[in-house]
Amino acid sequence: MNSIKSFHPTPKAWLHNTVLDPYVEEFKVRLERGRYSAITANKYLGGIAHLARWMTQCGLPVRLLDERSVEQFLDKHLPRCDCPKPVVRTHGDLRAACNQLLGMLREQDIIAGPSAPTGPVADELRSYDEHMRDVQGLSTGTRRGRLRIVQRLLLCKFADSPVVIADLRPEEVRQFIADQLDLRKTSSNAASLSSALRDYFRYRATCSDPVGPLMGVISSPAHWNLGSLPRALSDADVDRLLASFTSALPSPKRGYAIIRCALDMGLRRGEIAKLMLADIDWRAGTVTLKSTKSRRQDILPLPESTGQALADYLRHERPITSNPAVFVRRLAPHDQPIGADAIARVIRDAYQRIGLPHSRTHALRHTLACRLLEHGSSLKEVADVLRHRSLNTSLIYAKLDTPKLATVALPWPGSTS
Repeated sequence: MNSIKSFHPTPKAWLHNTVLDPYVEEFKVRLERGRYSAITANKYLGGIAHLARWMTQCGLPVRLLDERSVEQFLDKHLPRCDCPKPVVRTHGDLRAACNQLLGMLREQDIIAGPSAPTGPVADELRSYDEHMRDVQGLSTGTRRGRLRIVQRLLLCKFADSPVVIADLRPEEVRQFIADQLDLRKTSSNAASLSSALRDYFRYRATCSDPVGPLMGVISSPAHWNLGSLPRALSDADVDRLLASFTSALPSPKRGYAIIRCALDMGLRRGEIAKLMLADIDWRAGTVTLKSTKSRRQDILPLPESTGQALADYLRHERPITSNPAVFVRRLAPHDQPIGADAIARVIRDAYQRIGLPHSRTHALRHTLACRLLEHGSSLKEVADVLRHRSLNTSLIYAKLDTPKLATVALPWPGSTS
Protein backbone atom coordinates (compact mmCIF):
# COMPACT_ATOMS: atom_id res chain seq x y z
CA MET A 1 0.00 0.00 0.00
CA ASN A 2 1.94 3.01 -1.28
CA SER A 3 0.18 5.64 0.82
CA ILE A 4 1.21 3.96 4.09
CA LYS A 5 4.67 4.70 5.35
CA SER A 6 7.06 1.87 6.13
CA PHE A 7 6.69 0.41 9.59
CA HIS A 8 9.21 0.25 12.38
CA PRO A 9 10.71 -3.30 12.43
CA THR A 10 9.16 -4.13 15.84
CA PRO A 11 5.42 -3.71 15.04
CA LYS A 12 6.10 -4.98 11.52
CA ALA A 13 7.40 -8.21 13.02
CA TRP A 14 4.34 -8.44 15.26
CA LEU A 15 2.12 -8.29 12.18
CA HIS A 16 4.00 -10.79 10.05
CA ASN A 17 4.99 -13.33 12.68
CA THR A 18 1.63 -13.72 14.41
CA VAL A 19 -1.83 -15.16 13.78
CA LEU A 20 -2.98 -12.02 11.93
CA ASP A 21 -0.30 -12.28 9.24
CA PRO A 22 -2.66 -13.78 6.56
CA TYR A 23 -5.02 -10.82 6.89
CA VAL A 24 -2.63 -7.86 6.88
CA GLU A 25 -2.68 -7.19 3.14
CA GLU A 26 -6.47 -7.32 2.98
CA PHE A 27 -6.63 -4.95 5.94
CA LYS A 28 -4.38 -2.51 4.07
CA VAL A 29 -6.66 -2.76 1.02
CA ARG A 30 -9.68 -2.01 3.23
CA LEU A 31 -8.03 1.14 4.53
CA GLU A 32 -7.03 2.18 1.03
CA ARG A 33 -10.57 1.60 -0.22
CA GLY A 34 -11.87 3.83 2.58
CA ARG A 35 -9.32 6.46 1.55
CA TYR A 36 -7.92 6.87 5.03
CA SER A 37 -5.00 9.25 5.37
CA ALA A 38 -1.51 7.76 5.65
CA ILE A 39 -1.28 8.90 9.29
CA THR A 40 -4.58 7.25 10.27
CA ALA A 41 -3.76 4.08 8.32
CA ASN A 42 -0.42 3.81 10.12
CA LYS A 43 -2.18 4.15 13.49
CA TYR A 44 -4.65 1.42 12.60
CA LEU A 45 -1.95 -0.92 11.35
CA GLY A 46 0.02 -0.25 14.52
CA GLY A 47 -3.13 -0.96 16.51
CA ILE A 48 -3.74 -4.39 15.00
CA ALA A 49 -0.01 -5.13 15.35
CA HIS A 50 -0.42 -4.52 19.10
CA LEU A 51 -3.53 -6.71 19.10
CA ALA A 52 -1.69 -9.43 17.15
CA ARG A 53 1.10 -9.55 19.74
CA TRP A 54 -1.43 -9.84 22.58
CA MET A 55 -3.37 -12.60 20.75
CA THR A 56 -0.16 -14.57 20.27
CA GLN A 57 0.76 -14.21 23.94
CA CYS A 58 -2.71 -15.40 24.97
CA GLY A 59 -2.83 -18.19 22.40
CA LEU A 60 -6.07 -16.74 21.00
CA PRO A 61 -6.86 -18.04 17.50
CA VAL A 62 -8.37 -15.70 14.92
CA ARG A 63 -11.64 -17.64 14.72
CA LEU A 64 -12.38 -16.82 18.39
CA LEU A 65 -11.74 -13.08 18.05
CA ASP A 66 -14.84 -11.02 18.92
CA GLU A 67 -15.99 -7.93 20.82
CA ARG A 68 -15.44 -9.62 24.16
CA SER A 69 -11.83 -10.37 23.25
CA VAL A 70 -11.30 -6.78 22.18
CA GLU A 71 -12.74 -5.51 25.48
CA GLN A 72 -10.38 -7.80 27.38
CA PHE A 73 -7.46 -6.47 25.33
CA LEU A 74 -8.42 -2.85 25.96
CA ASP A 75 -9.55 -3.10 29.59
CA LYS A 76 -7.09 -5.62 31.03
CA HIS A 77 -3.99 -5.61 28.87
CA LEU A 78 -3.78 -1.93 27.93
CA PRO A 79 -3.58 -0.46 31.50
CA ARG A 80 -0.68 -2.82 32.30
CA CYS A 81 0.88 -2.87 28.83
CA ASP A 82 4.68 -3.26 28.86
CA CYS A 83 5.09 -4.03 25.15
CA PRO A 84 8.32 -2.57 23.74
CA LYS A 85 8.18 0.76 21.93
CA PRO A 86 7.08 1.89 19.43
CA VAL A 87 3.56 0.66 20.19
CA VAL A 88 0.10 2.21 19.74
CA ARG A 89 -1.43 2.67 23.20
CA THR A 90 -4.14 5.27 22.48
CA HIS A 91 -7.47 3.72 23.50
CA GLY A 92 -9.52 5.38 20.74
CA ASP A 93 -7.11 4.41 17.96
CA LEU A 94 -6.93 0.83 19.20
CA ARG A 95 -10.71 0.47 19.41
CA ALA A 96 -11.21 1.92 15.93
CA ALA A 97 -8.55 -0.38 14.47
CA CYS A 98 -10.06 -3.45 16.17
CA ASN A 99 -13.55 -2.57 14.93
CA GLN A 100 -12.24 -2.28 11.38
CA LEU A 101 -10.53 -5.66 11.72
CA LEU A 102 -13.66 -7.35 13.09
CA GLY A 103 -15.72 -5.93 10.25
CA MET A 104 -13.28 -7.19 7.64
CA LEU A 105 -13.06 -10.69 9.16
CA ARG A 106 -16.86 -10.94 9.30
CA GLU A 107 -17.24 -9.85 5.69
CA GLN A 108 -14.95 -12.74 4.76
CA ASP A 109 -16.81 -15.20 7.06
CA ILE A 110 -13.61 -15.85 9.00
CA ILE A 111 -15.25 -15.11 12.34
CA ALA A 112 -18.88 -15.36 13.41
CA GLY A 113 -21.18 -12.37 13.67
CA PRO A 114 -21.83 -10.62 16.99
CA SER A 115 -23.37 -13.06 19.41
CA ALA A 116 -26.89 -12.28 20.56
CA PRO A 117 -27.33 -11.59 24.29
CA THR A 118 -28.25 -14.68 26.28
CA GLY A 119 -29.98 -15.29 29.56
CA PRO A 120 -33.54 -14.93 30.89
CA VAL A 121 -33.65 -11.13 30.53
CA ALA A 122 -32.35 -11.29 26.94
CA ASP A 123 -34.95 -13.91 26.05
CA GLU A 124 -37.71 -11.81 27.61
CA LEU A 125 -36.63 -8.70 25.70
CA ARG A 126 -36.50 -10.68 22.47
CA SER A 127 -40.10 -11.88 22.97
CA TYR A 128 -41.28 -8.37 23.81
CA ASP A 129 -39.53 -6.96 20.75
CA GLU A 130 -41.25 -9.52 18.52
CA HIS A 131 -44.60 -8.52 20.04
CA MET A 132 -43.97 -4.82 19.36
CA ARG A 133 -42.86 -5.55 15.80
CA ASP A 134 -45.39 -8.18 14.72
CA VAL A 135 -48.48 -7.27 16.77
CA GLN A 136 -48.18 -3.52 17.32
CA GLY A 137 -46.26 -2.71 14.13
CA LEU A 138 -43.93 -0.28 15.90
CA SER A 139 -40.91 1.20 14.16
CA THR A 140 -37.36 0.15 14.94
CA GLY A 141 -36.55 3.40 16.74
CA THR A 142 -39.62 3.20 19.01
CA ARG A 143 -38.91 -0.43 19.86
CA ARG A 144 -35.27 0.31 20.62
CA GLY A 145 -36.17 3.11 23.03
CA ARG A 146 -38.71 1.01 24.94
CA LEU A 147 -36.39 -1.97 25.11
CA ARG A 148 -33.68 0.15 26.75
CA ILE A 149 -36.03 1.21 29.54
CA VAL A 150 -37.52 -2.25 30.10
CA GLN A 151 -34.05 -3.81 30.10
CA ARG A 152 -32.95 -1.52 32.94
CA LEU A 153 -36.02 -2.48 34.98
CA LEU A 154 -35.57 -6.22 34.44
CA LEU A 155 -31.84 -6.14 35.19
CA CYS A 156 -32.49 -4.24 38.42
CA LYS A 157 -34.92 -6.88 39.63
CA PHE A 158 -33.93 -10.17 38.04
CA ALA A 159 -30.31 -9.82 36.78
CA ASP A 160 -29.51 -13.37 35.63
CA SER A 161 -32.55 -14.94 37.32
CA PRO A 162 -35.73 -16.07 35.52
CA VAL A 163 -38.12 -13.23 34.74
CA VAL A 164 -41.21 -13.75 36.94
CA ILE A 165 -43.39 -10.65 36.75
CA ALA A 166 -45.44 -11.87 39.75
CA ASP A 167 -42.33 -11.32 41.90
CA LEU A 168 -42.10 -7.65 40.86
CA ARG A 169 -43.55 -5.37 43.52
CA PRO A 170 -45.27 -1.99 42.94
CA GLU A 171 -42.83 -0.25 45.31
CA GLU A 172 -39.92 -1.59 43.23
CA VAL A 173 -41.41 -0.13 40.06
CA ARG A 174 -42.01 3.19 41.86
CA GLN A 175 -38.40 3.26 43.09
CA PHE A 176 -37.10 2.40 39.60
CA ILE A 177 -39.01 5.35 38.11
CA ALA A 178 -37.71 7.68 40.83
CA ASP A 179 -34.11 6.56 40.23
CA GLN A 180 -34.44 7.07 36.47
CA LEU A 181 -35.90 10.54 36.94
CA ASP A 182 -33.05 11.47 39.29
CA LEU A 183 -30.64 10.76 36.42
CA ARG A 184 -32.52 13.01 33.98
CA LYS A 185 -35.22 15.27 35.37
CA THR A 186 -37.08 16.20 32.19
CA SER A 187 -40.72 15.85 31.20
CA SER A 188 -39.71 13.99 28.04
CA ASN A 189 -37.82 11.39 30.07
CA ALA A 190 -40.80 10.97 32.41
CA ALA A 191 -43.13 10.53 29.44
CA SER A 192 -40.82 7.95 27.86
CA LEU A 193 -40.58 5.99 31.11
CA SER A 194 -44.32 5.87 31.71
CA SER A 195 -45.11 5.00 28.09
CA ALA A 196 -42.53 2.19 27.89
CA LEU A 197 -43.44 0.61 31.23
CA ARG A 198 -47.18 0.76 30.56
CA ASP A 199 -46.73 -0.84 27.17
CA TYR A 200 -44.56 -3.61 28.60
CA PHE A 201 -47.00 -4.40 31.39
CA ARG A 202 -49.86 -4.50 28.87
CA TYR A 203 -47.82 -7.05 26.95
CA ARG A 204 -47.33 -9.08 30.15
CA ALA A 205 -51.07 -8.89 30.76
CA THR A 206 -51.57 -10.76 27.47
CA CYS A 207 -49.33 -13.45 29.02
CA SER A 208 -51.78 -13.73 31.95
CA ASP A 209 -49.56 -11.91 34.45
CA PRO A 210 -51.20 -9.88 37.27
CA VAL A 211 -49.99 -6.40 36.37
CA GLY A 212 -52.83 -4.24 37.74
CA PRO A 213 -50.93 -3.12 40.88
CA LEU A 214 -47.82 -2.42 38.79
CA MET A 215 -49.77 -0.25 36.34
CA GLY A 216 -51.27 1.66 39.25
CA VAL A 217 -47.96 3.16 40.37
CA ILE A 218 -47.09 4.59 36.94
CA SER A 219 -48.23 8.19 36.74
CA SER A 220 -47.99 10.28 33.60
CA PRO A 221 -46.32 13.71 33.64
CA ALA A 222 -48.63 16.67 33.23
CA HIS A 223 -49.15 17.34 29.56
CA TRP A 224 -51.78 19.46 27.87
CA ASN A 225 -52.45 18.42 24.31
CA LEU A 226 -51.65 21.25 21.87
CA GLY A 227 -50.58 23.33 24.88
CA SER A 228 -47.52 24.87 23.25
CA LEU A 229 -46.77 26.88 20.14
CA PRO A 230 -44.59 25.46 17.37
CA ARG A 231 -41.11 26.97 17.52
CA ALA A 232 -40.65 28.33 14.01
CA LEU A 233 -37.93 30.56 12.60
CA SER A 234 -38.65 34.09 11.46
CA ASP A 235 -37.89 35.17 7.90
CA ALA A 236 -34.84 37.08 9.16
CA ASP A 237 -33.58 34.00 11.01
CA VAL A 238 -34.04 31.87 7.88
CA ASP A 239 -32.05 34.35 5.80
CA ARG A 240 -29.22 34.40 8.35
CA LEU A 241 -29.28 30.60 8.60
CA LEU A 242 -28.92 30.13 4.85
CA ALA A 243 -26.23 32.81 4.64
CA SER A 244 -24.17 31.08 7.35
CA PHE A 245 -22.92 28.40 4.94
CA THR A 246 -19.85 30.25 3.78
CA SER A 247 -16.73 28.98 2.05
CA ALA A 248 -14.95 28.96 5.41
CA LEU A 249 -16.85 25.77 6.34
CA PRO A 250 -15.44 22.36 5.33
CA SER A 251 -18.56 21.38 3.34
CA PRO A 252 -20.84 24.42 2.88
CA LYS A 253 -22.76 23.22 -0.19
CA ARG A 254 -23.70 19.96 1.53
CA GLY A 255 -24.91 21.81 4.63
CA TYR A 256 -26.87 24.32 2.54
CA ALA A 257 -28.57 21.52 0.59
CA ILE A 258 -29.49 19.73 3.83
CA ILE A 259 -31.10 22.88 5.23
CA ARG A 260 -33.01 23.36 1.98
CA CYS A 261 -34.38 19.81 2.10
CA ALA A 262 -35.71 20.36 5.61
CA LEU A 263 -36.92 23.91 5.07
CA ASP A 264 -38.47 23.67 1.59
CA MET A 265 -39.86 20.12 1.66
CA GLY A 266 -40.21 19.45 5.39
CA LEU A 267 -38.02 16.35 5.30
CA ARG A 268 -37.08 14.75 8.60
CA ARG A 269 -33.42 14.14 9.34
CA GLY A 270 -33.73 10.40 8.76
CA GLU A 271 -35.41 10.99 5.41
CA ILE A 272 -32.62 13.34 4.34
CA ALA A 273 -29.97 10.81 5.34
CA LYS A 274 -31.66 8.01 3.36
CA LEU A 275 -32.20 10.07 0.21
CA MET A 276 -30.76 8.27 -2.84
CA LEU A 277 -29.69 9.65 -6.20
CA ALA A 278 -32.28 7.47 -7.92
CA ASP A 279 -35.02 9.04 -5.76
CA ILE A 280 -34.65 12.38 -7.57
CA ASP A 281 -36.41 12.73 -10.92
CA TRP A 282 -34.81 15.85 -12.36
CA ARG A 283 -37.00 15.93 -15.49
CA ALA A 284 -40.29 15.56 -13.62
CA GLY A 285 -39.10 17.70 -10.71
CA THR A 286 -40.06 15.20 -8.00
CA VAL A 287 -38.48 13.38 -5.07
CA THR A 288 -39.58 9.90 -4.03
CA LEU A 289 -39.33 9.14 -0.31
CA LYS A 290 -39.09 5.41 0.39
CA SER A 291 -37.94 5.38 4.02
CA THR A 292 -40.46 7.54 5.85
CA LYS A 293 -41.72 7.56 9.42
CA SER A 294 -45.11 6.26 8.27
CA ARG A 295 -43.39 3.43 6.33
CA ARG A 296 -45.00 4.34 3.05
CA GLN A 297 -43.73 5.76 -0.22
CA ASP A 298 -44.38 9.43 -0.90
CA ILE A 299 -43.70 11.51 -4.00
CA LEU A 300 -43.04 15.20 -3.37
CA PRO A 301 -42.49 18.09 -5.77
CA LEU A 302 -38.89 19.31 -5.86
CA PRO A 303 -38.80 23.09 -5.33
CA GLU A 304 -36.47 24.99 -7.62
CA SER A 305 -34.37 26.34 -4.74
CA THR A 306 -33.90 22.85 -3.29
CA GLY A 307 -33.07 21.36 -6.66
CA GLN A 308 -30.48 24.05 -7.32
CA ALA A 309 -28.88 23.47 -3.92
CA LEU A 310 -28.73 19.71 -4.49
CA ALA A 311 -27.30 20.16 -7.98
CA ASP A 312 -24.58 22.52 -6.72
CA TYR A 313 -23.57 20.01 -4.06
CA LEU A 314 -23.61 17.03 -6.43
CA ARG A 315 -21.65 18.80 -9.16
CA HIS A 316 -19.09 20.76 -7.18
CA GLU A 317 -18.60 19.27 -3.71
CA ARG A 318 -19.79 15.68 -3.40
CA PRO A 319 -16.80 13.29 -3.21
CA ILE A 320 -16.29 10.84 -6.06
CA THR A 321 -17.95 7.67 -4.84
CA SER A 322 -19.92 4.65 -6.01
CA ASN A 323 -22.36 4.98 -3.10
CA PRO A 324 -25.92 5.78 -4.30
CA ALA A 325 -26.73 8.03 -1.33
CA VAL A 326 -27.07 11.75 -2.02
CA PHE A 327 -25.19 12.84 1.09
CA VAL A 328 -21.97 10.91 1.70
CA ARG A 329 -19.08 11.14 4.13
CA ARG A 330 -16.42 13.74 3.50
CA LEU A 331 -13.87 12.04 5.76
CA ALA A 332 -12.74 8.41 6.01
CA PRO A 333 -14.20 5.88 5.84
CA HIS A 334 -15.30 7.20 2.47
CA ASP A 335 -17.95 5.77 0.13
CA GLN A 336 -20.48 5.67 2.96
CA PRO A 337 -23.62 7.77 3.54
CA ILE A 338 -23.85 10.12 6.49
CA GLY A 339 -26.37 9.19 9.17
CA ALA A 340 -29.35 10.96 10.70
CA ASP A 341 -27.21 12.13 13.64
CA ALA A 342 -24.81 13.84 11.23
CA ILE A 343 -27.77 15.60 9.56
CA ALA A 344 -28.94 16.85 12.97
CA ARG A 345 -25.42 18.01 13.80
CA VAL A 346 -25.21 20.06 10.59
CA ILE A 347 -28.47 21.82 11.47
CA ARG A 348 -27.56 22.37 15.13
CA ASP A 349 -24.18 23.82 14.17
CA ALA A 350 -25.93 26.23 11.80
CA TYR A 351 -28.24 27.35 14.62
CA GLN A 352 -25.26 28.01 16.88
CA ARG A 353 -23.41 30.01 14.23
CA ILE A 354 -26.20 32.59 14.10
CA GLY A 355 -27.02 32.46 17.82
CA LEU A 356 -30.40 30.70 17.67
CA PRO A 357 -31.52 28.94 20.87
CA HIS A 358 -33.14 26.14 18.85
CA SER A 359 -31.63 22.67 19.00
CA ARG A 360 -34.25 20.54 17.23
CA THR A 361 -34.25 19.90 13.51
CA HIS A 362 -38.08 19.93 13.62
CA ALA A 363 -37.98 23.73 13.88
CA LEU A 364 -37.46 23.80 10.11
CA ARG A 365 -40.58 21.68 9.54
CA HIS A 366 -42.50 24.05 11.81
CA THR A 367 -41.19 26.97 9.77
CA LEU A 368 -42.45 25.41 6.54
CA ALA A 369 -45.90 24.83 8.07
CA CYS A 370 -46.12 28.42 9.31
CA ARG A 371 -45.13 29.78 5.91
CA LEU A 372 -47.81 27.70 4.22
CA LEU A 373 -50.48 29.02 6.58
CA GLU A 374 -49.31 32.60 6.08
CA HIS A 375 -49.78 32.18 2.33
CA GLY A 376 -53.34 30.93 2.71
CA SER A 377 -52.92 27.14 2.76
CA SER A 378 -55.43 25.09 4.72
CA LEU A 379 -54.57 22.73 7.57
CA LYS A 380 -55.31 19.80 5.25
CA GLU A 381 -52.72 21.10 2.80
CA VAL A 382 -50.20 21.53 5.61
CA ALA A 383 -50.86 17.96 6.75
CA ASP A 384 -50.33 16.70 3.19
CA VAL A 385 -47.03 18.55 2.75
CA LEU A 386 -45.72 17.38 6.13
CA ARG A 387 -47.10 13.88 5.43
CA HIS A 388 -48.98 13.59 8.72
CA ARG A 389 -51.03 10.40 8.90
CA SER A 390 -53.72 12.16 10.94
CA LEU A 391 -55.06 15.68 10.57
CA ASN A 392 -55.03 15.93 14.37
CA THR A 393 -51.22 16.05 14.26
CA SER A 394 -51.44 19.29 12.29
CA LEU A 395 -53.97 20.97 14.58
CA ILE A 396 -51.22 22.66 16.59
CA TYR A 397 -50.60 24.96 13.62
CA ALA A 398 -54.16 26.28 13.86
CA LYS A 399 -52.94 28.52 16.69
CA LEU A 400 -50.69 30.33 14.25
CA ASP A 401 -53.37 31.08 11.66
CA THR A 402 -54.28 34.49 13.14
CA PRO A 403 -56.55 35.72 10.30
CA LYS A 404 -58.81 32.66 10.47
CA LEU A 405 -58.79 32.63 14.27
CA ALA A 406 -59.99 36.25 14.24
CA THR A 407 -63.11 35.26 12.30
CA VAL A 408 -64.26 32.91 15.06
CA ALA A 409 -63.10 34.89 18.10
CA LEU A 410 -65.89 36.00 20.46
CA PRO A 411 -66.02 39.58 21.84
CA TRP A 412 -64.17 40.09 25.09
CA PRO A 413 -66.64 40.71 27.97
CA GLY A 414 -67.10 44.45 28.54
CA SER A 415 -65.51 45.47 25.25
CA THR A 416 -67.29 47.52 22.61
CA SER A 417 -66.50 45.07 19.79
